[in-house]
Amino acid sequence: MYKLQRHELVQNLRLKGISDEAVLKAISKVEREKFVQSVMKPNAYKDIALPIGQGQTISQPYTIAVMTEALQIKKGDKVLEIGTGSGYQAAVLFEMGAKVYSIERNIDIYNQVLKKFEKLGVRVHCKCGDGTLGWDAYSPFDKIIVTAGAPNIPDALKKQLAINGKMIIPVGTMSSQTLKVLTKIEQNEFEIEEIPQFAFVPLIGREGWKE
Repeated sequence: MYKLQRHELVQNLRLKGISDEAVLKAISKVEREKFVQSVMKPNAYKDIALPIGQGQTISQPYTIAVMTEALQIKKGDKVLEIGTGSGYQAAVLFEMGAKVYSIERNIDIYNQVLKKFEKLGVRVHCKCGDGTLGWDAYSPFDKIIVTAGAPNIPDALKKQLAINGKMIIPVGTMSSQTLKVLTKIEQNEFEIEEIPQFAFVPLIGREGWKE
């Protein structure tokens, strides 16, 4: 039903500078309208963030594309996602062939997204908990993506990133963040690139913003 809109969204992302064909292909296949509230479906392919309830949002498609492209996802990568939310980002990663582990702190959103994944056949390992602490039992991860803005980079996530792995996380104030792209060189050594001017909901948790 929304095939044309998905195509137009992908073309728009190309114009904005997204060039990773695997990312664009995944976005062209994942049905974003199935990850938004019914009343929001007409806006599903506008390049904007949309509310999903509980004070959370589904990120702007451009933001999803920038973050996914920065991680340089390869088929078979073990990816930790902090903030399952609507499930759309996890679905894009799954479509790209990643093995996705995702943590959601809100129990109501967690229960909703589990049903959604089952219905859509999206196979993601999920748990409800404090994402700032990561998921040590399954570490190390090739890639880590944090979909909420943090005051700093949680130490737990740094430790759970594999050597040569990449993590992307928005860091800054409650209202404005810079995307930091970390590449782990050694156990305590990281190269960091920055992509400025993004805005995410706050990352709540022991190593994030306090409730």
